[in-house]
Amino acid sequence: MAANDTISDMLTRIRNATLARHQTTEVPSTRMTRSIAKVLQEEGFIAEFSEREATPGRMLVIALKYKGKGRRPIITALKRVSKPGLRVYSNRKELPRVLGGIGIAIISTSSGIMTDRDARKQGLGGEVLCYVW
Repeated sequence: MAANDTISDMLTRIRNATLARHQTTEVPSTRMTRSIAKVLQEEGFIAEFSEREATPGRMLVIALKYKGKGRRPIITALKRVSKPGLRVYSNRKELPRVLGGIGIAIISTSSGIMTDRDARKQGLGGEVLCYVW
């Protein structure tokens, strides 16, 4: 699959896996997907992630998190904001708040990929990649 939007591909795979209540999902490993997975792990949305060799390159194996007896997914929604055809940038004053701070926005800044909270703390703006809540 020649997806030129690896981030959308990653979000879709995670979304589908949580809906199907899978324990893990696999995403093609790029520097960007690794950084996003790291942020998701730090924010407690996923349990962990690891890399493994696959035939067309490397894959990230993402372990998903569920809560309670009904195994409700921790991630209720993932929304791609900036797309290859329409990039969305935000300066530090206009960084979005997701659900009043319940969710996170993942921002690509000059200092790497981070949450909207960290970017605000460091006074950085950047490309708004996606929302997670």
